[in-house]
Amino acid sequence: MKKTNLENLTEGSILKALIKLSIPLILTNLLQTAYNLTDTFWVGRLGSVAVAAVSLSFPIVFIIISLGSGMAIAGSILVAKRKGAKDLDAVAHVASQTFYSVFFISILLSAIGYFLSPVLVGIMKVKPDVHQEAVAYLKITFLGLSASFVYLTFQSLMRSIGKVKLPFYIVLATVLLNLILDPLFIFGYKNIIPAYGVKGAALATVGTQILSAIIALHYMFKGTQGIQISLSDYKPDFELIKNLFKLGLPVSIEQVSRALGIFMMVMLVTHFGTMVLASYGIGSRILSFVIIPGFGLSMATSTLVGQNIGAKAYYRVKKTLELSLAIAFGGLSLIGILMFIFAVDVAKFFIPNDLATIKESALFIKCLSLSFGFLGILLVLMGAFRGAGKTKISMVLALLSVWILRFPLAYYLGYHTDLKQFGIWISYPITNILTAIAGLLILAKYKWFKNVS
Repeated sequence: MKKTNLENLTEGSILKALIKLSIPLILTNLLQTAYNLTDTFWVGRLGSVAVAAVSLSFPIVFIIISLGSGMAIAGSILVAKRKGAKDLDAVAHVASQTFYSVFFISILLSAIGYFLSPVLVGIMKVKPDVHQEAVAYLKITFLGLSASFVYLTFQSLMRSIGKVKLPFYIVLATVLLNLILDPLFIFGYKNIIPAYGVKGAALATVGTQILSAIIALHYMFKGTQGIQISLSDYKPDFELIKNLFKLGLPVSIEQVSRALGIFMMVMLVTHFGTMVLASYGIGSRILSFVIIPGFGLSMATSTLVGQNIGAKAYYRVKKTLELSLAIAFGGLSLIGILMFIFAVDVAKFFIPNDLATIKESALFIKCLSLSFGFLGILLVLMGAFRGAGKTKISMVLALLSVWILRFPLAYYLGYHTDLKQFGIWISYPITNILTAIAGLLILAKYKWFKNVS
């Protein structure tokens, strides 16, 4: 590997390291959200059929990506440990094997997604015009899936060695580019670019993904940013790939279960009518923004835990966890208090003229806000377990949260008591609190990861 100015996260201030890692990660996640909102904004100018087509395509793509992303995260876990142990040759080898493994999986998933697009959309039982547009959007999206996985792998590997600014700059550039390309490909430009409609949004997205992948490949092959892959290292290391699969499969299951869980919760809420569904949509959007800082801190914690376990600096693992848990609980609790106080005002921002929806949305937001601090604890714990290579525990916590607690509880309270939709609303704080407590009990068993090698 070429010499480069590598981040050393096994020494120095832990608080400074957490801040230095978390802020770019949080900003990157915010930009990814803006990326999706840009697509929705421009497609919305085409009408409800176009919006419906793109909206139902998102969860399908997310599930397919979740199936393959586990290997990339597994590679980042191993790279973080090798980096902490200062074994740079092993860092290069693991990075190369991770990249080639994920790339092969992405080609396979791309082909499956492309040919099964009509079937996947058909499961949704949508109208023929929406079905046609959604299939066209999905096929183009799946053609560019490998580029998306290349960048996902690059981003995960860079994060594992503490390099988070470069991925942020790349995402910033692609978001700005997508802002320009979306209207050009959707509506066309004079006689130069045809108006592709919904397919134009997919073309713009795939175009920016390919650009991101090219930039990522440049840096990974050049090796000046701490991660270097080599063409000569393409021969499969089956023992390492087996380890990657062992670590990555629980991560994939975790992410797929969350995606399916979101879909099933929507199914529950739909039963109570349009107003309640709209209220759920507003509350869910608030939740998706609030947890972005939690996800950023979770990923930063994962990197620090992984590197310090690799360096056998277990006292720093303990300090990292203590600090991360305190920041997550305190920071998200403060946000929760503010959301509880201003719940009505927040709801009015999204839907200013519908009093019934404002009232119901505010109630859901208040219920969510009660457990933001505990949700922060859960996210940090799951990041820490991943960093330690205990991906099965992270998976179990996700399954406990979504399928063992939230969905059954929401179904029972919503459908078999007089609480109705309020029963679904309160299933969120109950689940977050119980799962966070379960995570802390599991953590206590591992004695701050001192028994992890």
